[in-house]
Amino acid sequence: MALEIPSRSHLGTRLAPVDARHAPLFCFALLSAASCLASLALACATPFAAFAVIAAAMLPLRPALIVVAGSWLVNQGIGFSALHYPIDAATLAWGIVIGAAALIATLLASLLLQAQQSMRAPLALSLALAAAFGAYELTLFAATPVLGGGASFTTAIVTRIGLSTMAWLVGLVGICDMLRHAARYRKRLAP
Repeated sequence: MALEIPSRSHLGTRLAPVDARHAPLFCFALLSAASCLASLALACATPFAAFAVIAAAMLPLRPALIVVAGSWLVNQGIGFSALHYPIDAATLAWGIVIGAAALIATLLASLLLQAQQSMRAPLALSLALAAAFGAYELTLFAATPVLGGGASFTTAIVTRIGLSTMAWLVGLVGICDMLRHAARYRKRLAP
């Protein structure tokens, strides 16, 4: 059983502002730019669950995992270079846990979107985001007994991060939709 979303699925068409052959590069550029912006604006609250859903909706599983890993690397690069994260064992371990959580969220989002191909895109994306966000946060929380930081998992903080993640998903879907409509418009104008 392949763990890939067919390229002509309802979700793939909705979030495909470029030809399928360019989708991995486009998705990488989109999520890298979003990761850069989120890293500078939010530091440790980068919306990796939203990135996971976008990648899973646009790409088969393997490229989606690679793209999300790339956006995580952008986040870590900015954190250690521009934001001056301390270079110590705990910070490096948290970085690895965040990367693992982002990949787990991507895997789960991909599986859910594959299972929900006939569902309308907004509902399917919402369910995938809820599952990806839950998996992401649970993975991070599971590391707190070893790495500390359990105090950051209050209802208020997790809710704020969840709302921010939802807003990022809406924004990224909006960008994809605008670019898809612009591409259609250019095709109609072309002789």
